[in-house]
Amino acid sequence: MTTVSSAAACLVLAVLLLPSAAQYVKYKDAKQPINERVQDLLGRMTLEEKIGQMSQIERANATAEVIEKYFVGSVLSGGGSVPAEKASASVWQKMVTRMQKAALKTRLGIPIIYGIDAVHGNNDVYNATIFPHNVGLGATRDPRLVKRVGEATAHETRATGIPYTFAPCVAVCRDPRWGRCYESFSEDTRLVQLMTSNMVAGLQGDVPAKHPKGVPFVGGAKKVAGCAKHFVGDGGTTRGINENNTVLSFHDLMRIHMPPYDNAVINGISSVMISYSSWNGVKMHENKFLITDTLKNKLNFRGFVITDWQAVDRITNPPHQHYYHSIKETIHAGIDMVMIPYDYPEFVADLAKQVKQGQIKLERIDDAVSRILRVKFAMGLFEDPLPDPRLTKELGAQEHRALAREAVRKSLVLLKNSKKGQAKPMLPLPKTAKKILVAGSHAHDLGSQCGGWTIKWQGERGNNLTGVGTTILEAIKKAVDKKTSVDYVERPDKDDLAKSAEGYEYAVVAVGEPPYAETAGDNKNLTIPSPGPEVIKDVCGLVRCVVLVVSGRPLVLQPYVDYMDALVAAWLPGTEAQGITDVLFGDYGFTGKLPRTWFKSVDQLPMNYGDKRYDPLFPFGFGLTTKAAASHD
Repeated sequence: MTTVSSAAACLVLAVLLLPSAAQYVKYKDAKQPINERVQDLLGRMTLEEKIGQMSQIERANATAEVIEKYFVGSVLSGGGSVPAEKASASVWQKMVTRMQKAALKTRLGIPIIYGIDAVHGNNDVYNATIFPHNVGLGATRDPRLVKRVGEATAHETRATGIPYTFAPCVAVCRDPRWGRCYESFSEDTRLVQLMTSNMVAGLQGDVPAKHPKGVPFVGGAKKVAGCAKHFVGDGGTTRGINENNTVLSFHDLMRIHMPPYDNAVINGISSVMISYSSWNGVKMHENKFLITDTLKNKLNFRGFVITDWQAVDRITNPPHQHYYHSIKETIHAGIDMVMIPYDYPEFVADLAKQVKQGQIKLERIDDAVSRILRVKFAMGLFEDPLPDPRLTKELGAQEHRALAREAVRKSLVLLKNSKKGQAKPMLPLPKTAKKILVAGSHAHDLGSQCGGWTIKWQGERGNNLTGVGTTILEAIKKAVDKKTSVDYVERPDKDDLAKSAEGYEYAVVAVGEPPYAETAGDNKNLTIPSPGPEVIKDVCGLVRCVVLVVSGRPLVLQPYVDYMDALVAAWLPGTEAQGITDVLFGDYGFTGKLPRTWFKSVDQLPMNYGDKRYDPLFPFGFGLTTKAAASHD
């Protein structure tokens, strides 16, 4: 007995002296293949821990207590949701760190993935570089530039400690009445495909050679996980009504709206967000045929599928009616992560009940969690879960602002450059004029330059929003000669102007749309808001003028074009308006091409390139070019 007891004691002692062997956890070993790490971790998880991974809650609710209690897998900032007004990159990092440390305290130590709408730069953050919205990037026709914009956006997002962006929007906007049309690169599927591939590569990094199609890829600590959205057909709804119904054959859906998702998947996109809209009357969030059979199985997507904001609630009208059933329908359809900013306790309880009762199979839950974990492992979140303080300097970096300025000048489309009968073109403008007039609602308004999704969800007019930035007026003052007198009058009085008009060599008029996002931007008329048309007629009727249209889409211009000497589509250029003056004054030539058809009347809509009835004011792809001028005396 003594001998046996001694032997047993020695064996116990030997085990105690080998802690590394006893404590080896496969999913924490970065040398192991990702799929093996996923399966090892999945096998250790309880149902509650799995449902926690499927839950994405709003920043304002993400206390340490909530994260630990519900095993929360993801947190987001809704549009304009910030840790503090004008918060610095360091403040953002500290917030993410607090949340991440809470997640790491849970039994299995699975890090959260924090997401934000960095859709034209890290646009929720004060002093970030605000790039042109996607419609402007589409006008550049420069895929390498778009990739660099993606890279800079990734750097500025990581500067705030955030590793995941809900971008790019890969919608093919077929009707400019849609309030999200500026988030679309183009009406043309092939152009959207080209820009999608490059934006994804910029945000996430270039997928390695022979990387398996569909497997998510994020190339290091300065890259972010991306999200292609909104699957699928969001840009094709009837009359451009946001979140409405897209009526198309399967063939046309696949031909027009699906291809950019294939490009995103080929480039290793980490996630895909589902659209609020419907296809032929079926809500996308419950469309198993498109989410599971098409995206996951046919396109071989291996990342995770995420809902839009409170989208499970919104598959019924009124929202949240029959919520228990809505959860069942969306999870069955193939949703992996659910954006439940506020109703997470109810969601967690209802989903757990349905799994325990066999209404939702555990295999479906395991598939969802595997996809989420695959992205987290691919990102290196388990190895480097905390923000890097060294990256805070990337926010609003000078090289990013220079890049944004380049993007602006390449995005501008010159639509007209002389009046009928005039041989001499209006542009480029001379820098040495004695006196010039700058007018219009958008000449000195950073908020309107940037548009929606800027600091606040809907954006906001004025110059106190973004922190750093240059208005069109400020850019003009920097561009012209020091001796040039620049008069700025937002709304000139016609009678007063008639008395002083001869003193101006030329005028620059900037008009356009106010900021908006999503449904608030739906617009049946697409007219330039008053007093824009009056300013155009009053100023251009008396002074040689160039009109800048600052908008997220084509607007009704036909009644006013004859008044103008030159006309420029400036889109929503962001904070760096010196990109506008770079081409106005000839330091660079105009090169941009219309990414959208510019209609004559809204009665023609929808009208897209290739349609049988195609009679635009300016066709898709149109854009006059100018050459850079050494001097403009």
